[in-house]
Amino acid sequence: MIKSMTGFGKAEFEINNKKFTIEIKSLNSKQIDINTRIPAVYREKDIEIRKELSDKLERGKVDFNIYVESLGDESNSKINEPILKSYFKQLSKISADLNLPTDLTTLQAALRLPDVVKTEYQTLNEEEWEIILENIKNAIADIDKFRVQEGNALQIDVVRNIDFIKSLLAQVEPFEGQRIELLRARLTENLEKLALNGNVDKNRFEQELIFYLEKLDINEEKVRLANHCEYFLETIAEPFPTGKKLGFISQELGREINTIGSKANNTDIQRIVVQMKDYLERIKEQLLNVL
Repeated sequence: MIKSMTGFGKAEFEINNKKFTIEIKSLNSKQIDINTRIPAVYREKDIEIRKELSDKLERGKVDFNIYVESLGDESNSKINEPILKSYFKQLSKISADLNLPTDLTTLQAALRLPDVVKTEYQTLNEEEWEIILENIKNAIADIDKFRVQEGNALQIDVVRNIDFIKSLLAQVEPFEGQRIELLRARLTENLEKLALNGNVDKNRFEQELIFYLEKLDINEEKVRLANHCEYFLETIAEPFPTGKKLGFISQELGREINTIGSKANNTDIQRIVVQMKDYLERIKEQLLNVL
């Protein structure tokens, strides 16, 4: 089983005449990278929120938001009446001295002066916080479910590409025998061009041919590539996140495919190798988003 690092979770609830909306979004990242946006009154719980997110989500770039909407008539912002009256009285006196009228414009000017509007800071209600924390856990469970669904889709695609590589590997064998005959024919042709008049040691010729064939032998690489494919499929079926491990296995797949290509000495095998590389690149791209 694999999980995607992409996900979205949400929880909405109401307490104490306030509507809360909790949203969590995650994207792929090598490590856990958490960004929180929460009201000031809950800032002291930031570390607790981060720990909850990192324990459950493990990896990914995570954006966490808490939105609070007041459902009552109360507001944290209050007009400081004594200061407003003092400002208005002073402005009225100045207006009278300048023979200017005292009207609504004067009041509007007073309202814009410093300290007229004050904000009363709330204190954290622990009972309220327990409800918020429970809903944070629900949103995390929601995003985890999303990640599993995305992971199932990724797994189907990745396994299909591994099967394509295995199928292409089986197509290599028919062309291996042709390489021997083509190499023998090419060496014989080159010797004839040298016009040695038959003065060629056939035993030495066969020894040289065997030497070249040993250098071009890809049987070990084929066996290792097949084993790596099986190991990849076993690992992806494990019941816990294996994204990093699958990344390491894909690197080994790439090494064997590259070696087969460098030893191929055959255009048909090289075409097969190119197709293998194409499917492997698709796998690597998908694994970037796997937990």
